[in-house]
Formats: sequence, structure tokens, C-alpha cells
Amino acid sequence: MSTIVLKVGGAVAARSAQAVLELAKEHSVCVVHGAGPQISAEMEAAGVPVQFIGGRRVTTADGIKIVRSSLVAVNTALAEAIGDQAVALHGDEIGLQARQVEELGLVGDPQPSRPQAVIDALAAGKIPVVMPLAEGPLNVNADDAAAALAVGLGVDELRFLTDVEGFMLDGVVLDSLDATEAEALMAGGTLDPTILPKLGAAVIAAKGGVNAAIGRTIIAATGVAA
Repeated sequence: MSTIVLKVGGAVAARSAQAVLELAKEHSVCVVHGAGPQISAEMEAAGVPVQFIGGRRVTTADGIKIVRSSLVAVNTALAEAIGDQAVALHGDEIGLQARQVEELGLVGDPQPSRPQAVIDALAAGKIPVVMPLAEGPLNVNADDAAAALAVGLGVDELRFLTDVEGFMLDGVVLDSLDATEAEALMAGGTLDPTILPKLGAAVIAAKGGVNAAIGRTIIAATGVAA
């Protein structure tokens, strides 16, 4: 049975449970979720400034508390929606690694890691549901965290749960794209900005030897079969 890291968006995390369970019938699945909308809403409610630099959230000492509580809430809701197969795991407690980006505050670039808690859950036939907060704690991009975890675990595929058919270029959905081509397209500045986080994370996974899927589009590293 192949092993997949599945990234689900924070806005739809609790509604993703059925898709996770369907996938788990044929694969071993590790889920990574986001909580972006929830974090922004909670920061605004608490009067904590919501600031982004280069698309990344600046995170202060007050902000990281809200980031964590929002992620915990999504993690709990998603694990409960999945049911008994789920094992809720908090990234900062199980050893998710990141390199701090000091100019952004308590923010990190995720590094490949292989948490024993995830390995044990998969070995037991469970579905680990991982909250993407790195040790520190450091706030990390959930797409990049999923990619780094996929590389660290050496899984068969990183898959993004999305309602789009795939990566579209010039009006055509591509079946495959290698990491080098994807990087060139990202550097060209002509892509829809909303696809960049997922495509960037897919490149991280592909360069680490893990195929990534956005819809039906497979992003593969050179020399890695699609």
C-alpha cells in the first residue's frame, strides 16, 4: 500500500474528512492542514496586527499564541470529523523542524523531518492528522510543511486536496510538469498568484524525490517517474 501526505486547506478542513477516509481505503494517509482564515480572524478579534511580507505572515510573541490556538482548533475538529482512525498530532510537540526567518519574527522555513509519532500512527493503520507548527514554536506555511514532511518521511506522493482539475497553462490542464519547468513558470511572473503556494510546495517535494499532485497534474523531479 502506498503512502500519501495529503494537504487540506484550513477553510475546508472539517469538511474534508470524507475525502480523507475515501483515500485511506487504498493508501496509508498522513494529513496536514492549514488554518490561515481562522488565524487572521482571531488576530483581528484580539487586536493583533495582521501583516504579510512577501505573502508570509509576520508572527510576534502574541501572534504565535493565536496561531497555535487556531491550529489546535482546526486539528481537533478535523480529527473528530475523521473519527476513530485519526490521531491528532501537534507539530511543535512531535518534532517538526524549521529554520527561523528572523525578519518575520517567529516564522520558519520547514525542513524535512521524520517524526516518530507519525511513523507509529501509520504503522498502526491510523491516519495521523498533523498540525503544521514547528518546534520553537515557529509559524510555518502549511503547504511547505506538508512538502517537507513528505520528503522527510519518504512517502510515495504529496497530494493537495483541491476542487480544481489540475494545473492550467494557456487554458489547458497539464497531466505532468517537472520541477525545473515549474520553477521557470513561477519565476516568469505570469501565473495566477493563488496557485503559487501549492506549486512552490510541489517543487520542494519533487526536488526531494517525492512526486506531487495538484488535481490530475503530477509535478515530478527530473528522473522521478510520474
